[in-house]
Amino acid sequence: MDWLDSMNKAIEYIELNLDNEISYEKASRIACCSVFHFQRMFSYIAGVPLSEYIRRRKMTLAAFDLQSTDDLIIDLSLKYGYESPTAFNRAFQGIHGISPSQARKTGTELKAYPKISFTISIKGEEQMNYRIVKKEEFRIVGVKEHYEMNVDEAFAKVPLFWQKTTLEGKVGEILSMMNREPYGLLGVSTCMNGKDFDYYIAVASDLPLTDNMVEYKVPVGTWAIFDCIGAMPDAIQSLQKRIVTEWLPTSGYEYANAPDIEVYYEGNQKAADYKCEVWLPIVKK
Repeated sequence: MDWLDSMNKAIEYIELNLDNEISYEKASRIACCSVFHFQRMFSYIAGVPLSEYIRRRKMTLAAFDLQSTDDLIIDLSLKYGYESPTAFNRAFQGIHGISPSQARKTGTELKAYPKISFTISIKGEEQMNYRIVKKEEFRIVGVKEHYEMNVDEAFAKVPLFWQKTTLEGKVGEILSMMNREPYGLLGVSTCMNGKDFDYYIAVASDLPLTDNMVEYKVPVGTWAIFDCIGAMPDAIQSLQKRIVTEWLPTSGYEYANAPDIEVYYEGNQKAADYKCEVWLPIVKK
């Protein structure tokens, strides 16, 4: 699979630069996708954020160095990209549970995290209902937050954004603006440039903006739209992982540099039969 080969080549680039500067932009270019999508795909497939994988690999190699060389800890901290021995010590203890100086002692127990190699096992044990839809440009209105941290850290904060928007009573106001398809409350990740992105809680609308709302025009594009049935947030998180690890590799499509969209319909989101949709931006390989 070309898609899988590209992901593994990106991992090889990371491996070759664990003692050098690692550019997320270069890794994502090798993987033939945006930085945003590369980080999301990596965490779905590997089950660990990209930043944590890199930290684990660096600390694995650092442990080898501590036990097999006489290199100074300050030199090792610089070698693996840490600005100070204190930061290096903190990262090392976070992985191994002991300090770098303790790791030099014979018989010390350390942890090793091997290099990842992506292989996909297509289980196919549970169906996924989807349709391919080309959409013309449409406008959304609502509220947004801007995130400049890595994708996994940012998405940990998105539920807090939803909670804040709900507690402030803005959801009803946003829904009152809805007058175009898709007829649901939208979670939209606009992620075309670099690591940072905007996340919108919004609806499709052509009504005039109110003072406390913002707008965004979703560009022309093609999406694979998946039905999601089940209690939130577990159902949608599980489906998103299955889309990337089971559907995408054999679909003949790849991730497009366009917004990810979630469509939430009325109903009890904790119910086992609650329905929403996941829109994956795609382009033919």
